[in-house]
Amino acid sequence: MGGGRGGGAGGAGALLRGNPAFRNLAIARLVSFVGDSLSLVALMLHVAATSGQAIAVAALLLVGDFVPALLAPLSGAVVDRFDRRRVMIVCELVQGAALLAMALLLPPLPLLLVLVGVRAVAGQVFAPASRAVVPALVRDRDLEAANSTVGFGANGAEAVGPLVAAALLPALGVPGVLLVDAASFLVSALLLTRLPALPPTAEPDVEAGSLLRRARDGLGWIAAAPPVRIVVLGFCAVVAATAIDDVALIVLATEDLRAGESATAVLLGAVGIGLLAGYLLLARGAARVPTAVLLVAGFAVSSVGNLLTGLAWAVAAAFALQAVRGLGIAAMDVAHVTLLQRLVPDHLLGRVFGNLYGAIGVAAGTSYLGGGLLLDAVGAPSTFLIAGAAGTAATLAVALTLPRALRAHRPPDS
Repeated sequence: MGGGRGGGAGGAGALLRGNPAFRNLAIARLVSFVGDSLSLVALMLHVAATSGQAIAVAALLLVGDFVPALLAPLSGAVVDRFDRRRVMIVCELVQGAALLAMALLLPPLPLLLVLVGVRAVAGQVFAPASRAVVPALVRDRDLEAANSTVGFGANGAEAVGPLVAAALLPALGVPGVLLVDAASFLVSALLLTRLPALPPTAEPDVEAGSLLRRARDGLGWIAAAPPVRIVVLGFCAVVAATAIDDVALIVLATEDLRAGESATAVLLGAVGIGLLAGYLLLARGAARVPTAVLLVAGFAVSSVGNLLTGLAWAVAAAFALQAVRGLGIAAMDVAHVTLLQRLVPDHLLGRVFGNLYGAIGVAAGTSYLGGGLLLDAVGAPSTFLIAGAAGTAATLAVALTLPRALRAHRPPDS
């Protein structure tokens, strides 16, 4: 398979030391991700305590994740229309302002959901922008190391954030934690001001203010570019098949493996450990294989890891399988980002990433709903077997179609 070579030339350390612009971007993302994970824990606890209804917490998660995904075509069009540094700064300031309002008002649930939605939409724009600017900040041969570094920071923040929230909540309360998150977005925005101007490449034959046309063209370009279409559909198919795993792990540990709360918590942390280890390996240039091979391998390890977890006879076995699965998730994350950065013209990168992440949000929501029904119907072991088999089938489809598509790839007219 083609698609570029894995591994940064100098590794993540050299990249961070020698590239101030990328270093500022990476630190900005780390700071805002840590703050964001703090506020998510605080808001979930606040909503649960004040409403007393699980549906209210579900509504919070739905507004924060699923609803912004529906605006993905437009969010990507914004990224490709304006200077991407300015877009990221504005997004961070909007998120900080929304969190400041939450902290000062602690509004009733309807208004709180509106503020959460505003913050989430800004985050939906920021995500593709932060991915689209990386090729402008680093050399092509350093893309794997750069994307691994960003992934390590984001996932490390998500792992550490709840622990920090647990330490801060007793002292600061929910408003104080939300203020800390608001401050993190301000710090991120200040770091981003140190980046150079990052205008997207001029797009031919498109009127400057035509966001709707840009959004439509972005969707059309994905449909017309076979390797990009395969990466997007394959990634979403694997997510739809496997995103239920966190819920299924809890049921597997408590009901099937008879594990206690501590063992269950350790098991839930296995994927995170594997993820961080995978990003470290990739950031150090350990994966010197074609990026498309890395993508398929990541799909396969993630899917087969879930399938085999359905056969686990003890918590230790499930932990090992999920940790290895985390390595696969790191590989597929770094590989899909790098592959798209190399396949997609600069003036379309925002829309491709925006549409991909929106579709992933929809796929994850579908997995939660369908997987929950499946879990109730057949139990955790069978759910892992079925989900793992579905992900493996999607992996095989990508492995069979992507090499030919990459060899024949000619960017469609945009």
